[in-house]
Amino acid sequence: MSILKNVNMFRRSLMRNLTKNIGKASSQEDIILVDKTDIKRILICRPNGRLGNLLLITPVVQEVTEIFPNCKVDLFVKGTLSPLIFENYDHIDKIIDLPKKPFKSLLKYLNVWISIKRQKYDIAINVDQNSSSGRLAVQFSNAKYKFFGDSNEESQLIKNDYEHIAKYPVYNFRYYLTKLRFPKINKVVAPLDLKLSSSEISNGKNILNSIVHNAKRTICIFTYATGEKCLTEDWWGNFYTQLKDEYQNYNIIEILPVENVSQIGFKAPTFYSKDIREIGAVIASADLFIGADSGIMHLASAVKTPTVGLFSVSNIRKYEPYDNSSVAIDVNLSTKKEYFKIINSILNNGKLSIYSDAI
Repeated sequence: MSILKNVNMFRRSLMRNLTKNIGKASSQEDIILVDKTDIKRILICRPNGRLGNLLLITPVVQEVTEIFPNCKVDLFVKGTLSPLIFENYDHIDKIIDLPKKPFKSLLKYLNVWISIKRQKYDIAINVDQNSSSGRLAVQFSNAKYKFFGDSNEESQLIKNDYEHIAKYPVYNFRYYLTKLRFPKINKVVAPLDLKLSSSEISNGKNILNSIVHNAKRTICIFTYATGEKCLTEDWWGNFYTQLKDEYQNYNIIEILPVENVSQIGFKAPTFYSKDIREIGAVIASADLFIGADSGIMHLASAVKTPTVGLFSVSNIRKYEPYDNSSVAIDVNLSTKKEYFKIINSILNNGKLSIYSDAI
């Protein structure tokens, strides 16, 4: 492990220990019933710049804007992807982005915190209770109601999908709202959603047609992932060979990562783009997406394409794709035969449990 990685891990651990009790000293006993039409401006904090983590907050954004239809939402994030991801979210007003390297952009870093303090918010929401910057932003904000993202035992016991990183922020916020005397909400948590426009979807179909030049159904694969999540070239080589044999009447195209690498040696027709929305539009035109746990896997889920997530080291229950017949597979426990049983079921619109241990 590099020295820099050790330093970062120590820094994160230190900040979490310093900030974990922020918001817990006050029980907010003075919380009173509010009329939801009075909620005009909300701050949602998820200071992370990764594609997957930003897509995974789209359910909580949908939840908040549905409950408070008259509100405008500011997002406190990191990096430059958020304007693209939330491009078609009408309630999003400002995107406040922390610089990736604060000490190299100290003035911008300070201005971010000043802007949070200056703006009057009705509610400030921290999505991830383990985010030090998120907890600090909520505490620092000039908001009447402050939700720090803390979990609650009731939801953990009742909800069998509570562990999912896109869902527990919604469940936690719903519980917090009951303290505002709002009625309990029991509906299903919204799926991830990139909110592609009709023109984007049409463009995605045109791009896909220019690659395959036929009317066959299409399977997209994504063979890359970061670190230990990336399956080996041997694994992908064997899987791709079997996939071609099993689905000879389908197009199989590979979505390439920004690194422009392929674990199958570019043997399949490929699509490469640095435009997240364009990539999403192409995947949206396919019948199935298969890929390891990654931001692109969550992108596939967010454009409503049935998604098969291949997990080798990540926590399945926390990161699995869901909705639209999507399923997670533990590659350490399942066989290739079981993979194809799952794929066949999805392509034939069959119903499956979302957990691989139900196979």
